[in-house]
Amino acid sequence: MCDNGESQFWVDNRMKRTISFIVHPGFELLDLSGPCSAFNIASELYGAAYHVRVISVDGGPVRDRAGVVVESEHFGEIGHSDTVLAVGGPVAHQYALNEAAIALIQDSSRKAARIASVCTGAFLLAAAGILNNHRATTHWRYAGLLQTQYPSIEVDADRIFINDGGIWTSAGMTAGMDLSLALIEDDYGPGVAKGVARDMVVYHRRLGGQSQFSAVLDLAPPSGRVGKALCYAQDHLHDALTVEHLADIACVSVRQFNRIFLNATGTTPAKAIERLRLDAARARIEEGLEPFAKIASDVGFLSVERMRRSCVAIFGQSPQDLRRAARQHK
Repeated sequence: MCDNGESQFWVDNRMKRTISFIVHPGFELLDLSGPCSAFNIASELYGAAYHVRVISVDGGPVRDRAGVVVESEHFGEIGHSDTVLAVGGPVAHQYALNEAAIALIQDSSRKAARIASVCTGAFLLAAAGILNNHRATTHWRYAGLLQTQYPSIEVDADRIFINDGGIWTSAGMTAGMDLSLALIEDDYGPGVAKGVARDMVVYHRRLGGQSQFSAVLDLAPPSGRVGKALCYAQDHLHDALTVEHLADIACVSVRQFNRIFLNATGTTPAKAIERLRLDAARARIEEGLEPFAKIASDVGFLSVERMRRSCVAIFGQSPQDLRRAARQHK
């Protein structure tokens, strides 16, 4: 029995749930190890019954991008999997052209109740036709490429993870842990997922709607013309900030600006501006000192209702909910 203070979430479940991770040469180890750790902790400490397998086209040792070798099983020897999860890496979009890899994904997905990807693993699902006419996400840096190569997919780079009809995709690297916690919650409920998150010393679960784009700006705005336009936008949130105006700031045509912006950030100018405004608004909302109408006006939202809809879409909470939660933590 679990003795780490979460015993009330112990699950008596003897039916194994097989999680098969698909790896390829040059894969990103964190895309594999983070989710694997989550599923193993759920089994070892909380009574979940996950059986984790690593599979590849040829089986045997597979070298990751840093030279670390991981043993894998041949996909032809794999039977039923409850969940198939394609691991990403910087060359996944190229490896997705491998016919054997496509066959692996297609065959595995037919046998699985759930299929998922971490980061650029989405390219493997896309090449196999699994993401056709679905919403999906991937690492923001590759979102534009995914949309260009597979136009039937509705690529949303402004999400940590997405579940669309049982097809799960996530953003890059650590977002794979958010995805795995969500899958655990889907299988065993929020109590087990929360316990696993505490043992991993990560947030219980970042909302799937949390923005990747905000994280990009926190690290550093893109350089060059896109960076120039973003810096201008941050200083002029109250202005209209049309695409035409931002393209003028960047000294390029509107068509070229849209293209280079998507390639640099993985999102559109309109979504980026909305996110900048929402981030500026959130700090003032949580301070609790100003009316919502003034905040909305100052950061460039046309109305309080427009700000409210953005808050709900991105944070999953209304301005009132954000302010109430902030007060509770003071």
